[in-house]
Amino acid sequence: MREEVYFAWSSGKDSAYALAELLHEARYELVGLLSTVTENNKLISTHGIGIEVLEQQAAAIALPLEKVYIPGALSQVQYERAMKKTLLAFEAQGVTAVAFGDLFLEDLKEYREKRMAEVGMRALFPLWKMDTKEVAYSFLQRGFQAVITCVDATVLDGSFAGRRFDEQLLADIPSSVDPSGENGEFHTFVYEGPIFRRPVRFQKGGHTVREGRYHFCEIISL
Repeated sequence: MREEVYFAWSSGKDSAYALAELLHEARYELVGLLSTVTENNKLISTHGIGIEVLEQQAAAIALPLEKVYIPGALSQVQYERAMKKTLLAFEAQGVTAVAFGDLFLEDLKEYREKRMAEVGMRALFPLWKMDTKEVAYSFLQRGFQAVITCVDATVLDGSFAGRRFDEQLLADIPSSVDPSGENGEFHTFVYEGPIFRRPVRFQKGGHTVREGRYHFCEIISL
Protein backbone atom coordinates (compact mmCIF):
# COMPACT_ATOMS: atom_id res chain seq x y z
CA MET A 1 0.00 0.00 0.00
CA ARG A 2 1.43 3.34 -1.06
CA GLU A 3 1.94 6.22 1.38
CA GLU A 4 -0.37 9.17 0.71
CA VAL A 5 1.53 12.43 0.39
CA TYR A 6 0.67 16.10 -0.16
CA PHE A 7 3.22 18.36 -1.80
CA ALA A 8 3.97 21.86 -0.46
CA TRP A 9 3.74 23.73 -3.75
CA SER A 10 5.37 27.16 -4.14
CA SER A 11 4.87 27.45 -7.94
CA GLY A 12 8.65 27.55 -8.47
CA LYS A 13 11.37 25.40 -9.93
CA ASP A 14 12.51 23.55 -6.78
CA SER A 15 8.91 22.52 -6.12
CA ALA A 16 8.55 21.31 -9.70
CA TYR A 17 11.82 19.38 -9.63
CA ALA A 18 11.06 17.77 -6.26
CA LEU A 19 7.55 16.84 -7.37
CA ALA A 20 8.99 15.19 -10.49
CA GLU A 21 11.31 13.15 -8.26
CA LEU A 22 8.42 12.01 -6.04
CA LEU A 23 6.24 11.03 -8.98
CA HIS A 24 8.89 8.44 -9.90
CA GLU A 25 8.72 6.88 -6.43
CA ALA A 26 6.32 3.92 -6.53
CA ARG A 27 5.97 3.90 -2.74
CA TYR A 28 4.26 7.31 -2.68
CA GLU A 29 0.83 8.38 -3.91
CA LEU A 30 0.66 12.13 -4.54
CA VAL A 31 -2.83 13.16 -3.52
CA GLY A 32 -2.61 16.94 -3.90
CA LEU A 33 -0.74 20.22 -3.79
CA LEU A 34 -0.70 22.47 -0.73
CA SER A 35 -0.11 26.23 -1.14
CA THR A 36 -0.33 29.15 1.26
CA VAL A 37 -2.02 32.23 -0.20
CA THR A 38 -2.05 35.72 1.29
CA GLU A 39 -5.67 36.55 2.00
CA ASN A 40 -5.74 40.24 1.08
CA ASN A 41 -4.09 40.06 -2.35
CA LYS A 42 -4.58 36.36 -3.20
CA LEU A 43 -0.86 35.85 -3.92
CA ILE A 44 1.78 33.32 -3.01
CA SER A 45 3.60 36.10 -1.21
CA THR A 46 7.28 35.32 -1.77
CA HIS A 47 6.78 34.36 -5.42
CA GLY A 48 4.16 37.00 -6.24
CA ILE A 49 2.01 34.47 -8.12
CA GLY A 50 -1.74 35.07 -8.26
CA ILE A 51 -4.32 32.46 -7.42
CA GLU A 52 -5.57 32.13 -11.02
CA VAL A 53 -2.10 31.18 -12.24
CA LEU A 54 -1.63 28.86 -9.28
CA GLU A 55 -4.87 27.07 -10.14
CA GLN A 56 -3.76 26.77 -13.77
CA GLN A 57 -0.57 25.06 -12.63
CA ALA A 58 -2.48 22.57 -10.50
CA ALA A 59 -4.87 21.80 -13.37
CA ALA A 60 -1.95 21.26 -15.76
CA ILE A 61 -0.28 18.93 -13.24
CA ALA A 62 -3.64 17.19 -12.70
CA LEU A 63 -3.50 17.25 -8.90
CA PRO A 64 -6.05 18.81 -6.52
CA LEU A 65 -4.97 22.13 -4.98
CA GLU A 66 -5.52 22.85 -1.30
CA LYS A 67 -5.13 26.55 -0.53
CA VAL A 68 -4.42 27.80 2.99
CA TYR A 69 -5.37 31.46 3.28
CA ILE A 70 -3.26 33.50 5.67
CA PRO A 71 -3.59 37.18 6.71
CA GLY A 72 -1.35 39.69 4.96
CA ALA A 73 0.30 40.86 8.17
CA LEU A 74 0.25 37.73 10.26
CA SER A 75 2.20 36.50 13.21
CA GLN A 76 4.07 33.21 13.19
CA VAL A 77 1.49 31.89 15.64
CA GLN A 78 -1.36 32.68 13.22
CA TYR A 79 0.47 31.02 10.34
CA GLU A 80 1.18 27.89 12.34
CA ARG A 81 -2.39 27.71 13.56
CA ALA A 82 -3.76 27.89 10.00
CA MET A 83 -1.33 25.25 8.77
CA LYS A 84 -1.95 22.94 11.70
CA LYS A 85 -5.71 22.99 11.07
CA THR A 86 -5.12 21.95 7.44
CA LEU A 87 -2.57 19.29 8.33
CA LEU A 88 -4.84 17.74 10.95
CA ALA A 89 -7.56 17.47 8.31
CA PHE A 90 -5.09 15.73 5.98
CA GLU A 91 -4.02 13.33 8.72
CA ALA A 92 -7.65 12.44 9.41
CA GLN A 93 -8.01 11.53 5.71
CA GLY A 94 -5.07 9.12 5.87
CA VAL A 95 -2.32 11.40 4.55
CA THR A 96 0.92 10.61 6.38
CA ALA A 97 3.46 13.04 4.91
CA VAL A 98 4.02 16.38 3.19
CA ALA A 99 6.93 16.85 0.80
CA PHE A 100 9.00 20.02 0.41
CA GLY A 101 11.48 21.28 -2.18
CA ASP A 102 14.15 22.48 0.27
CA LEU A 103 17.78 21.83 -0.60
CA PHE A 104 20.10 22.69 2.29
CA LEU A 105 18.71 25.12 4.91
CA GLU A 106 19.03 23.02 8.06
CA ASP A 107 16.99 25.33 10.32
CA LEU A 108 14.09 25.33 7.87
CA LYS A 109 14.20 21.53 7.58
CA GLU A 110 14.16 21.16 11.36
CA TYR A 111 11.26 23.60 11.63
CA ARG A 112 9.19 21.70 9.07
CA GLU A 113 9.95 18.34 10.70
CA LYS A 114 8.91 19.67 14.10
CA ARG A 115 5.63 21.11 12.81
CA MET A 116 4.79 17.88 10.97
CA ALA A 117 5.61 15.71 13.99
CA GLU A 118 3.14 17.75 16.06
CA VAL A 119 0.29 16.42 13.91
CA GLY A 120 1.66 12.88 13.59
CA MET A 121 2.97 13.29 10.05
CA ARG A 122 6.36 13.16 8.31
CA ALA A 123 8.20 15.73 6.22
CA LEU A 124 9.84 14.51 3.00
CA PHE A 125 12.69 16.30 1.21
CA PRO A 126 13.34 14.72 -2.22
CA LEU A 127 16.13 17.20 -3.11
CA TRP A 128 17.85 17.37 0.26
CA LYS A 129 21.62 17.99 0.02
CA MET A 130 21.66 17.77 -3.76
CA ASP A 131 24.17 20.16 -5.34
CA THR A 132 22.24 23.33 -6.16
CA LYS A 133 24.14 23.96 -9.40
CA GLU A 134 23.43 20.43 -10.58
CA VAL A 135 19.76 20.87 -9.66
CA ALA A 136 19.56 24.11 -11.67
CA TYR A 137 21.08 22.61 -14.81
CA SER A 138 19.26 19.30 -14.50
CA PHE A 139 15.98 21.23 -14.17
CA LEU A 140 16.64 22.75 -17.60
CA GLN A 141 17.89 19.52 -19.16
CA ARG A 142 14.68 17.76 -18.15
CA GLY A 143 12.69 20.25 -20.21
CA PHE A 144 11.28 22.50 -17.49
CA GLN A 145 10.74 26.16 -18.32
CA ALA A 146 10.45 28.98 -15.79
CA VAL A 147 10.74 32.73 -15.35
CA ILE A 148 12.15 34.78 -12.48
CA THR A 149 9.25 36.40 -10.62
CA CYS A 150 11.00 37.98 -7.64
CA VAL A 151 14.53 39.22 -6.99
CA ASP A 152 16.09 40.43 -3.76
CA ALA A 153 17.96 43.49 -5.03
CA THR A 154 20.33 43.47 -2.06
CA VAL A 155 22.06 40.46 -3.60
CA LEU A 156 20.98 40.43 -7.28
CA ASP A 157 20.13 43.24 -9.67
CA GLY A 158 16.39 43.86 -9.92
CA SER A 159 16.56 43.69 -13.72
CA PHE A 160 16.68 39.90 -13.43
CA ALA A 161 12.98 39.90 -12.50
CA GLY A 162 11.02 38.70 -15.51
CA ARG A 163 13.92 36.92 -17.19
CA ARG A 164 13.71 33.32 -18.31
CA PHE A 165 15.44 30.85 -16.04
CA ASP A 166 17.87 29.39 -18.55
CA GLU A 167 21.56 28.67 -19.07
CA GLN A 168 22.24 32.26 -20.06
CA LEU A 169 20.74 33.49 -16.81
CA LEU A 170 22.85 30.99 -14.85
CA ALA A 171 25.93 32.32 -16.63
CA ASP A 172 24.95 35.92 -15.86
CA ILE A 173 24.23 35.71 -12.13
CA PRO A 174 27.15 36.55 -9.80
CA SER A 175 29.05 33.68 -8.20
CA SER A 176 27.82 34.93 -4.80
CA VAL A 177 24.23 34.02 -5.77
CA ASP A 178 23.13 30.41 -5.30
CA PRO A 179 22.22 28.92 -8.74
CA SER A 180 18.93 27.68 -7.30
CA GLY A 181 18.25 30.81 -5.25
CA GLU A 182 18.12 28.69 -2.12
CA ASN A 183 19.07 31.62 0.11
CA GLY A 184 16.11 33.65 -1.15
CA GLU A 185 18.05 35.57 -3.81
CA PHE A 186 15.29 34.96 -6.37
CA HIS A 187 12.06 33.02 -6.89
CA THR A 188 10.59 31.47 -10.00
CA PHE A 189 7.37 30.45 -11.73
CA VAL A 190 7.33 27.18 -13.69
CA TYR A 191 5.02 27.00 -16.67
CA GLU A 192 6.10 23.92 -18.64
CA GLY A 193 7.88 20.62 -18.11
CA PRO A 194 7.52 16.86 -17.71
CA ILE A 195 5.09 17.09 -14.77
CA PHE A 196 2.67 19.24 -16.81
CA ARG A 197 0.06 17.79 -19.14
CA ARG A 198 -0.01 21.12 -20.96
CA PRO A 199 1.88 24.42 -20.68
CA VAL A 200 0.44 27.08 -18.36
CA ARG A 201 -0.71 30.05 -20.42
CA PHE A 202 0.38 33.42 -19.02
CA GLN A 203 1.87 36.77 -19.86
CA LYS A 204 4.29 38.98 -18.00
CA GLY A 205 2.92 42.21 -16.59
CA GLY A 206 4.50 45.19 -14.89
CA HIS A 207 7.33 45.39 -12.38
CA THR A 208 6.86 46.49 -8.78
CA VAL A 209 9.19 46.96 -5.84
CA ARG A 210 8.21 46.02 -2.29
CA GLU A 211 9.94 46.92 0.95
CA GLY A 212 12.51 48.81 -1.07
CA ARG A 213 14.35 45.64 -2.11
CA TYR A 214 12.11 42.97 -3.64
CA HIS A 215 11.59 43.39 -7.38
CA PHE A 216 8.55 41.53 -8.72
CA CYS A 217 7.49 40.76 -12.28
CA GLU A 218 3.73 40.27 -12.43
CA ILE A 219 2.54 36.97 -13.92
CA ILE A 220 -0.92 37.27 -15.49
CA SER A 221 -3.20 34.34 -16.25
CA LEU A 222 -4.50 33.99 -19.83
